[in-house]
Amino acid sequence: IKSNQIKMSEEEFDLPEPSLKNIVDQKTLQWVFVGGKGGVGKTTTSCCLAIQLAQTRKKVLIVSTDPAHNLSDAFCQKIGREPTPITGFDNLSAMEIDANDDMEEMQRSMQESAGANDDDAESGLSSFMAELTNSIPGIDEAMSFSELMKQVQTLDYEVVVFDTAPTGHTLRLLSFPTILEKALGKVMDLKDRFGGLIGQAAGMMGGGGNDPAAMQDMLVGRLEETRTVINQVNTTFQDPALTTFVCVCIPEFLSIYETERLVQELSKFGIDSHNIVVNQVLFPEKDAEELGEWYEAAKDQLPKEAKEICAKMMARKRMQDKYIGQCFDLYGDDFHVTLMPLLDHEVRGVDKLKPFSENLVDPVDLEESTGI
Repeated sequence: IKSNQIKMSEEEFDLPEPSLKNIVDQKTLQWVFVGGKGGVGKTTTSCCLAIQLAQTRKKVLIVSTDPAHNLSDAFCQKIGREPTPITGFDNLSAMEIDANDDMEEMQRSMQESAGANDDDAESGLSSFMAELTNSIPGIDEAMSFSELMKQVQTLDYEVVVFDTAPTGHTLRLLSFPTILEKALGKVMDLKDRFGGLIGQAAGMMGGGGNDPAAMQDMLVGRLEETRTVINQVNTTFQDPALTTFVCVCIPEFLSIYETERLVQELSKFGIDSHNIVVNQVLFPEKDAEELGEWYEAAKDQLPKEAKEICAKMMARKRMQDKYIGQCFDLYGDDFHVTLMPLLDHEVRGVDKLKPFSENLVDPVDLEESTGI
C-alpha cells in the first residue's frame, strides 16, 4: 500500500492510530491476551507489550499458557511456574504454566482431602480423572486454567499479559464455561441417577480410600468451584474496560486468514479486540512501488548475485504489501493496525526487547517517505 494513501485516509476518516499506545494508555485494563497463528511472533509481541506496560503500571505479570514455552528464551533467563522477576525491572515478572502439572497437583490435593493415601488409591484417582478427561475433551485445560486464574487473582498485579498458545488452543480457552457446564451436567446427572456410583467407581479402581462418597463429593465440589471461577473470569473477560485481545499476524495469506477467523470468534465470545500487530514487515516505511523505482534505476550497476537477491526481496515486498493492504482494508477503520519491522537480528534478551518494544507505541512513520 502507498504510504501517502494511508496518510490521506488517516486525515480524511480519522483512522485509529497504528500503534498499541491505546492499550498502554487504558489504565483500567487488567487482562491483555496476545494470540495468533503459530510462528508469527506472539511471544516477542507479548514481552514487548509487557515492557511498555511496566513503564506506566506498578506491577506487571506476563504468563505463558503455551505448552511450548518461549518466555525463558525471549528474556534469556530461567522462568518457572511461580512469578519470576525479570532482570533489569523491579515491577515486571513472568511465569510459565503447564496444564499437565496443574492436573497432577489437583489430583494430589483431592487424594489428600478424600483420605486416599496409598499407591492403589493414587492410580485409581488418576484412572478416573483420565476417564473424565477423555469423556469431556478440554476439561483438563479448563480446570488447569481455573487453578491459574485463582493463583493470579491472589497475586497483587495491576495488569496481566497472556502469551497464549496458537489460535485453536486459545479459542478452546474461551469456550471453557461451556465445557464446564457440560462436565458438571454429566457428573451431576450421574450423581442424581446412581447415587454414590462415581465414588464407588473411583473406589473400584483403587481411589477414594475407604470413603467413595468423599471422593464423589470432592470431584463434584472441585468442578463446581472451577465453574464458579471460570464464570467470574468469563464475565471479566467480556468487559472491554478490563480485558482486550491483541491479534498477531505476519503479512502472508494463511496468517491473515487465521486472524480473520480469530477476530470473528472473539466477537462471538463477546471479547474486545481492536488491535492487530503485523510482524516481520520488510521496510514498513516504504512501499514496493517506491523500492521498485530505485531497483530499476540501479539494477544495471549491480552484479548478478545482487540482482537475484534484490529481485527476491522485491517479490517478497510486493506480496507483503498486498496482504498489508488487505489487512488495512479489512480492519483499518476499526482496528489499530501496527506494523513491526523485520530486523537483521533476533529479538532476544531485555537489551534487544526494550528498544524493539518502542515500535509498538511509536511505530514507523508511514507518512514519511525517504529516498534510498
